[in-house]
Amino acid sequence: MTPGTAPSDTVPSVTTRAPAPGRPRIAALDVLRGLGLCGILVPNFLTVARFGYESGDRPPATLADASGWIELLAHQRFFPIFSLLFGIGFTLFLESATRRGAPHPRVLLLRRLLLLLPLGIGHAFVHPGEALSQYAVFGLLVLLPSSWLPRWLVAAGGAVGVVLALWLFEGGLPLIPGLFLVGSALVRYGVVDRMGRPTLRGTGPVFLVFAVLAGVAVPWHVGEITETWSSHSSGVTGVLLAGAYVTGTLVLLSTPARSVLTAALAPLGRMALTNYVTATFLMIGAGHLLDLPHADTYTGLLLAALGILVAQWAFSTLWLRHHRQGPLEWLWRRGTWWGSERG
Repeated sequence: MTPGTAPSDTVPSVTTRAPAPGRPRIAALDVLRGLGLCGILVPNFLTVARFGYESGDRPPATLADASGWIELLAHQRFFPIFSLLFGIGFTLFLESATRRGAPHPRVLLLRRLLLLLPLGIGHAFVHPGEALSQYAVFGLLVLLPSSWLPRWLVAAGGAVGVVLALWLFEGGLPLIPGLFLVGSALVRYGVVDRMGRPTLRGTGPVFLVFAVLAGVAVPWHVGEITETWSSHSSGVTGVLLAGAYVTGTLVLLSTPARSVLTAALAPLGRMALTNYVTATFLMIGAGHLLDLPHADTYTGLLLAALGILVAQWAFSTLWLRHHRQGPLEWLWRRGTWWGSERG
């Protein structure tokens, strides 16, 4: 598909063809992945470092300290972004493999998901709330079969899946299948290609819709802020704020702030898998060093989170000066294409 060409209603034919030029990397997606990594770090840190678990009963979240603001602005707000990006990424991969002339693109997609599963299972031993294994399972159950469906059905299934997850399960992990399908539909309708060239006219109205809806939902959730793990208001607010974060970032990428955002977030996003996994071990180390299980204030945790992000940004920036991908990304790619003529 080239700019100005209407996207096909189905995934490109998977018959063997001559290799075609690859799709240019969409920098906006790397920026969004970097944003997601920054946003999930503190909520994950609370779990991985067992923050305050040994300091007695933890009081309910409140806007009088950092606990309420983390719950309001970060908890379950960036997880939907990663789920959406995962659906986008795997559909882009399938299209790319087809354009490159791979004889069996869906076999490569299957292999890619199967390789992610043991990595996620291993990661879960040190980070029980990790998402990689769940992404692999839902990818096998939802993303791969959806590649045979017309795009309108994928889009409809995604919308219904998100609504049902919010209505029946208050969000959380049940959002994954619907957001996967929404991400896939965005690729197949050509929206993701336009994300690479965001304009204020194109993205601004969508941002305003999400911002207004989130502005309505936030006061609702503030009234139930102590319902951290089981609240319809938290789930709905999370999805709407995630949409506002994504579209707001795209709006900024259409302004002179693009260069600053890209420099700050894209290196983290290009190595998202490596940074996501290594952050777990950095959080565990910082938790022991700062004795976070016995902490009763958030100062140490927040400063440590900032330090981890700065260190990961510096490492990612230096690494990408000499390599096209992060270490885990390279291994994942090699395993996916192992033995393939086009690999």
